[in-house]
Amino acid sequence: MREIGIMEVGGFRVGHAQNREAATGCTVLLCDQMSPAGLDVRGGGPASRESQLLSPVAQADAINAVLLSGGSAFGLDAAGGVQRYLEERGIGFDVGVTKVPLVCQSCLFDLGVGRADVRPDAAMAYQACENASSEPPAEGNVGAGTGCSVGKYRGMERAMKSGFGTYAVQAGHLKVGALVAVNALGDVYDGAVQIAGLRNAEGTGLSNTLEEMFQDVTIAGNLFTGNTTLGMIVTNAKLNKTQLTKVAGMTHNGYARAIRPVHTNADGDSIYALSTGGQAGDVNVVGSMAAWAMERAIVRAVRAARSAYDLPGCGAL
Repeated sequence: MREIGIMEVGGFRVGHAQNREAATGCTVLLCDQMSPAGLDVRGGGPASRESQLLSPVAQADAINAVLLSGGSAFGLDAAGGVQRYLEERGIGFDVGVTKVPLVCQSCLFDLGVGRADVRPDAAMAYQACENASSEPPAEGNVGAGTGCSVGKYRGMERAMKSGFGTYAVQAGHLKVGALVAVNALGDVYDGAVQIAGLRNAEGTGLSNTLEEMFQDVTIAGNLFTGNTTLGMIVTNAKLNKTQLTKVAGMTHNGYARAIRPVHTNADGDSIYALSTGGQAGDVNVVGSMAAWAMERAIVRAVRAARSAYDLPGCGAL
């Protein structure tokens, strides 16, 4: 297995749009043609739109786009901008009288980083679609990663900046890529080494979220103010949405290796998996490749993030 560029997987375009002053943004993945997709949600606090389309028992076999955004549940309005962009181009599921663009969306909570009254909306998502290309997408403080942070167990004053990252691998003819906006309650690890997360009380170095959690008998404060890691997997393997749901589930192993703790009730951790090609591929191989790609994408997201909004990046400590 070797590393490749994320866009080498093929069959899609990616676009960012953001409001840097307000510390929020969105990232859209536009499929070149309707693509089968699956979804696995492990966190206890998700905000999503049209997610039921991806249930294995739902009628829809494929979708047109996935949107990741900030804004918490307020940001769910943004998907309308993606639908408008696609409708104007005659793209969508043909229902006879028109074509209905099928757009799935998940949101993360970034309201406590910049301005809580400014969220991704339809205009921002439309701009992301206009920005979408087959060039490698920017990483770090962009798109859905603009307001991302990690290590928030003791509040934002001890958190760190995170962002958006990608990574892709190839084994034989199979290609699998990961895209992720890392906005976790917990800490981020590169292998066994913690690279970002909860800072010590003095703000001069890293503490350890799990160790501090284990010292608490009860939880003080509201842990819901700032979380949810959102990811997407793309593969050229020809898989149906039931198989892709399994791939999405296996990809959460990448979350678990890179983020500690993960999948808490204060996170809405979600992963989409999309098939954008027609290559034969075993679902277990694809899922294992996806977990590795996601783990590396999370690390890249954190390493690419720069200090902003009074939150230090991982290179600042």
